[in-house]
Amino acid sequence: MQKAIPCTLMRGGTSRGPYFLRHDLPEDREAMGRVLLAAMGSPDARQIDGLGGATTLTSKVCIVSRAAAGEAQQVDYLFAQISVDRAFVDWEPTCGNMLAGVGPFAIESGLVPAEEGETRVMIRAVNTGAMIEAVVQTPGKRVNYEGDTAIAGVPGTAAPIVLNFADAVGGATGKLMPTGNTIDVIDGVEVTCLDICMPVVIAHARDFGKTARETAKELDANKEFMARIEAIRRKASLAMGMGDAEGRVIPKFAIIAEPAGGQGGVAARYFTPLACHEAMAVTGGICIASACVLPGTVAAGVAQITCADRETIVLEHPTGSMEAVITTRRAADGSREVISGGTLRTARRLMAGEIYVPARAWG
Repeated sequence: MQKAIPCTLMRGGTSRGPYFLRHDLPEDREAMGRVLLAAMGSPDARQIDGLGGATTLTSKVCIVSRAAAGEAQQVDYLFAQISVDRAFVDWEPTCGNMLAGVGPFAIESGLVPAEEGETRVMIRAVNTGAMIEAVVQTPGKRVNYEGDTAIAGVPGTAAPIVLNFADAVGGATGKLMPTGNTIDVIDGVEVTCLDICMPVVIAHARDFGKTARETAKELDANKEFMARIEAIRRKASLAMGMGDAEGRVIPKFAIIAEPAGGQGGVAARYFTPLACHEAMAVTGGICIASACVLPGTVAAGVAQITCADRETIVLEHPTGSMEAVITTRRAADGSREVISGGTLRTARRLMAGEIYVPARAWG
């Protein structure tokens, strides 16, 4: 016997996966995990028996519901990272790229009423507690996916979706700098451990003999390098109070360098964590950009900044670039506080229908 579950397959930013309404899935988190593994076809390297695309970027799920707070323009967004080759669902992180599809999905599912011109949807990331404002184009009170906005890593153009992250600091650890230090030295490498939208361990590429201009495949093929950054990531996780990171996707790791494009930004390679991201994660990009504007971090001085309260940082990644807008303010002690981070993404509805999963997955 199989059970049919309504879902919508969407591209969100540079990722892709099914979007579900919360009430269509089992209430119990363990049972929900079994259903999602079956829906995506995991564990299997090809995910041949499900909707998964056999990469970390295409093995993601969004679960959306009306806001527990009862606000008309607000929804709750639960993210699930589905392991491709293991029977494992990671509920800890969130995904800023898939987040781009939450606003349109919520409007088209009737969770949020559309407004003329554009609709602002407040989204609570259940995994981290962060609040995000998504601005969706809705001419004629209908979601519009067509437009002239291009993002690196996605062919063609689409309508812009603005994502503004408020309360971005300390979502996973409760602290801006979880170790209490601007710079830590781990295995002889200087790193900055930040928790802004996503906990990330950031290091200079040169300390690994890299330029942060390598392709994702080049970095993935260097097993010695990948083993080295994983060892540092795991030790940093302990120092950040996050426990042993073995088998877990947070904290992330990133290497940075001076930009190649002359845009005054930063070259960056972001790891997911056991493979280099083929583009740039939204949340990770905002964290890296924040490091560029905070004094004393390993990224300070890499990007050209104006020391204004709002800075636009261009992040060069393997398939192009992404802009992150970081808003800060001067604290009483003279330090900089990060208020919010934002970026521009696009999304596209690919299909809507039902996914069939074995009834036994429900328990």
